[in-house]
Parts: sequence; structure tokens; C-alpha cells
Amino acid sequence: MDHNKIKNLGQLKASGYKSKSIKDELRENLLVKIGKGEDTFQGVWGYENSVIPELERAILSRHNINLLGLRGQAKTRLARLMVQLLDEWIPIVEGSEINDDPLAPISRYATELIKEKGDDTPIGWIHREERFYEKLATPDVTVADLIGDIDPIKAANLKLSYADDRVIHFGMIPRANRSIFVINELPDLQARIQVALFNILQEGDIQIRGFKLRLSLDLQFVFTANPEDYTNRGSIVTPLKDRIGSQILTHYPENLEIAKKITLQESRLDSRQKDVIYVPELALDVLEQISFEARKSEYVDAKSGVSARMSITAFENLLSAAERRMIRAKEKKTTVRLSDFMGVIPSITGKIELVYEGEQEGAGTVAEILVDEAIKSLFPNYFPKIAKLERKDAETVYDELIHWFFEGEGFDLLDEDNDEEYQNKLDSIAPLNALVGEYHPSLAKEDTYFIKELLLWGLVAHKKLSKHRFTQGYQFKDLYGSYIRGL
Repeated sequence: MDHNKIKNLGQLKASGYKSKSIKDELRENLLVKIGKGEDTFQGVWGYENSVIPELERAILSRHNINLLGLRGQAKTRLARLMVQLLDEWIPIVEGSEINDDPLAPISRYATELIKEKGDDTPIGWIHREERFYEKLATPDVTVADLIGDIDPIKAANLKLSYADDRVIHFGMIPRANRSIFVINELPDLQARIQVALFNILQEGDIQIRGFKLRLSLDLQFVFTANPEDYTNRGSIVTPLKDRIGSQILTHYPENLEIAKKITLQESRLDSRQKDVIYVPELALDVLEQISFEARKSEYVDAKSGVSARMSITAFENLLSAAERRMIRAKEKKTTVRLSDFMGVIPSITGKIELVYEGEQEGAGTVAEILVDEAIKSLFPNYFPKIAKLERKDAETVYDELIHWFFEGEGFDLLDEDNDEEYQNKLDSIAPLNALVGEYHPSLAKEDTYFIKELLLWGLVAHKKLSKHRFTQGYQFKDLYGSYIRGL
């Protein structure tokens, strides 16, 4: 149907247009997409076999939906993507505040206009992108904001008494008629406001200052809520819960591969950063593993969750740390180093909620512990496992490397080392080269140095070497040699 040619009600009827509710519209378009085998929610990773099938079933059942999950689980994004399931254009009565359907008008304005002009009633068209409304529930949201209020100025201008329903100024929900309406953080909405939503969801009448308007509004509601909110702040009142058809639980990515996809898709990078900074795959693994460690850490509040935004901002910071170092060294390109991970600490400290033990350690220390734990978890994927308890005289593949540090004066990696200095320093440790050569003989040169550094940090995490941060960088030493020599 060419919406540009249909300008009035007569033409609309002649075109054979049929009214349908938004829930039917979503349902029919979803069935078409499923039939064609198309992705309904593109760009949302890790939900293919869990959240998305449940969401599709809820849409097919014409339900209002509550997405329940911790922060950073793509709840709002899923709601936004539902817009793609709407028809591209729908007709409205021109000038209607509440998107009146020309074939089934509900406002006084539209019904009177159609009565007066008949088939000449002017028609407007709205695009699906304009049919998405979002409100963050905060304790100060009022019934007037959501549903409406009496407008005394309107009454004065139109010379109407307060008994006339034309003096009403509609709130967000009536204005979102025939649209998707998202209320984020539903439990934060005061109970009395939640009660005001009942009638809209169930009976389709709205009450404003004593007016009872039969407005059978046509909305697809999507609510989002955070399970911690149920205890921390408010809760969803039971009768409202009862009127929400489907409650769908979201979750964090289940493995590193999915987490990496999300981070690479969402991070806002400068094109120059992508072109001149090489990021080893292992660096991305370490980065994502930090979030996995945080979600099970004894220092971090698990109920609060660790948002996917942590990895995204950490990745942006990691590249900026490498970029800053590269520019200061006046180099044209560089590779991400493990020591650059100190640059991601600020992205972690702001994104984790600490429990009492974590507060005692301090956010910065906890962030460093998480980086160490991430390295410790990934270490056995690349080098032989280091047993927690082993006999003092047991031989390990790492003995020569540890002995190298015992003999030496310590080994400094400076933040400002240029690539050549950094590589020469790591190449100078013969037992380190031998180990990397033995376990990763076919590794590309640009990945070699990261894995060498990983081996050193891994030995520190397993208490085989010591690492000391000083102003300019890191110093690696053996655990006791320097102390014994001092004696």
C-alpha cells in the first residue's frame, strides 16, 4: 500500500486497509520472519536458545512482557528491536494526539472530525520508528505524567467547563497508543502508580481527576526489572504482576566466545585505533575472563551483577592505553601488552558493587585481584598446570625460568618502553623463549610477546615469582632469592 497516495479516509477505505491491533501486527510479522528463517533479534548474542524463543512465544501469545534480569543484559535493547516487527507505516487521523486509527477512532477529537468531514477526513502516516516510547520509572513519576491531567489553560482558551473531557491533557501512555511502551525498572514506580496501570492493561479505561474515559488504548507493554530491586527499593505489586502475560529471565553470556562478540560489537572505537593497534586474541580472552571472575568473586556483590558494559569500557580503555603509549614513543603502530591492562582498572572499579570484604580491600585492589584471577584461570589453557600443593623437591617445567630470576637482579618492564625495547627485554630471558617455543611453536610473532608476558604473570599468580608495581612500570623478581642474598 502506497502511503504517499492515501490522503483521506475515503481513499483509505477504497485501498482495502484493515485495522488490526498492535499485538496482532507484531504476531503476524513475527510469523512471517520465522517462516522465512530470518533472525528476529539481530545483534543480540547468547540468547538464541534461551531468551529469544521465550520472547517470540510471548509475542505470538499477544502478551505484555516483563524482562527480568541484572544490569547489562540487553533488556532495553530487546525491547527496542521489537520495533522491527511492526508494519512500516500505519495511518492515523491527521492531528490526533493519540494516534487514532481512522477506521476505529477512540478520542473525541477524531470521532467528531470524522462525523463532520466523513470520507474527506485527512489521514496522516507514522513510521514504525516513531512507535516506540520509553519511560524510566523513578519514584517521582506521577499519574499525570503517565496518564494525563486537566489543563486549565486549554479550558480557558477553548472556553470550556471542567466538566468537558476536551480539557484533558493526555500523558505519555495515551500518546503512545498503537505503539510499544517500555517502562524500565518497573519496581521503582510507586505502588499507587502501578495500580493506575491495571485498568489500562485490563479494562482499557483511564481515570483522570474524576473523569472516567473509555479509551480502549492499544499498546504493547514491555517492562524491565532487576531482581535486586525487589529487595532493595520497591517491588512489583501483585495484581500488576498478574496482568503481565510473560515474565522472561535474561542472563549473562555463558562463554568467552559470546562475550567477545558482544564487546567487539558494542565498543565505540576510533577507526585509527583499529588500524594501528593489534589486539592478540588472548588479550580479548583475558579481558572477558575478568568479568567472569568478577561474577563469582567473594569480593563482589553477586546480586547486583556485573554488567556487560564493564568489558566494553575496559576494551576501550585497553586500546587507549596502548594508543597513548604508542604516541608517546612516537611509533606508527603497536600491539596490546598485558601490562596495558593497568589501564582497564578504572573501567572495573566503577562497574562492580563490593560486599563488605571487598570494601575492606578497596576497589582498586579488588580490580587487580580480578585481573590476576583471570590470568590464573586461562593459564592452564596455554601452559602446564601448576599444582596447588606439590613436594618441595618436585621438578617442574618452570624451574629453569624461576632459577633465571633467582640468579638475576630482577627484571623491569616499563610502561613507556617502545616496542623494540619491550621485545628485546622479553627476548633476553632464554628459559622464557624456550618454554614458549616448546608449547607454542607455530605462534605468530605478534602474539608471542603477549603470551611471554602471560607466562610471567601466571607464575606470579601461582606464587612462583613476585611482581612489584612501581611508578614507571613492573618489576618481576623471584620470591625469596633477593631476600636470601640480602642476608
